[in-house]
Amino acid sequence: MNILVTGGAGFIGSAVIREILQETDFNVVNVDKLTYAGNLDSLKECSASPRYTLEKVDICDSVAVADVFSKHLPTVVMHLAAESHVDRSIDSPGDFMATNIIGTFNLLNSARSYYQQLDDDAKKNFRFHHISTDEVFGDLVGKDDLFTEETPYAPSSPYSASKASSDHLVRAWGRTYALPVIITNCSNNYGPYHFPEKLIPHVILNALHGKPLPVYGDGSQIRDWLYVEDHAKALVKVACDGKIGETYNVGGHNEKKNIEVVETICELLEELAPNKPEGVVKYRDLICFVTDRPGHDGRYAIDASKIETDLGWIPKETFETGLRKTVQWFLDNKPWWERVLSGVYRLDRLGGDV
Repeated sequence: MNILVTGGAGFIGSAVIREILQETDFNVVNVDKLTYAGNLDSLKECSASPRYTLEKVDICDSVAVADVFSKHLPTVVMHLAAESHVDRSIDSPGDFMATNIIGTFNLLNSARSYYQQLDDDAKKNFRFHHISTDEVFGDLVGKDDLFTEETPYAPSSPYSASKASSDHLVRAWGRTYALPVIITNCSNNYGPYHFPEKLIPHVILNALHGKPLPVYGDGSQIRDWLYVEDHAKALVKVACDGKIGETYNVGGHNEKKNIEVVETICELLEELAPNKPEGVVKYRDLICFVTDRPGHDGRYAIDASKIETDLGWIPKETFETGLRKTVQWFLDNKPWWERVLSGVYRLDRLGGDV
């Protein structure tokens, strides 16, 4: 089986590739433009595998995308390539429209042309798995409400609107062109190799450097947290065994306020990194509250009962076990994040661009 993973040098994409190479005998083609968030350091253990291939391709380049299909003959497409940082989408929405909408359109068109020329046996095995987010649903009002696969879309940010658009495109290609598609919508991921602009790694690294730990508003926003390796296992399970035309929500069953997340990180660092930066008495003293971002959703929470019932997937990590593993990973892998913070990781890539 040949699996084409778009965005495979990103946080979730690299976890998916590591999972495939470690737990299956499938071949993997990593299609990645290698923007700022694409980090080949996250795939060092995979790069030597004869079952792994990197294609430095921008999914907005329709000709290059079509060439990848004809060259590698994928059995499954796992589409993770996306601009995903909400703050960046507020400042530069055009990048999100291009990658998340036009890029998905290009992939669907190439997948459609490729699929139509397959023989009947190959068509039975082919599938296009689109990986999306729970942010397409907007936020929840009731404290006990959950996002289900039938929740209406109500995106709040340019990022979530672009992902909602891509979800609609995937379903349209499934219905109009009979392309065998599957969609998953996940909650907030965290874990090893997480790019430092996101909340959890940002807090960990700022704390280790004695810098302020900024929290939007009063920190009462609630998110469901999903350990990235659990998510990777879920995605591979869906790609292999999911039912064509279905949507599966993937959540961690771990609802936490943002301020609780930050405070828990501080507590773990007190235990795991007691030698604090100069001038820091307690890590939590670094917490500061900053002006909330525009359109900030209040609460996300996923009902992941469908994927458990239909495919037998449940997350292995609780928030407590997953966050401890994450903090320890960042403490143990200083060279990885130092290369990210310095920008050196971009110098060593194919093409040597910065």
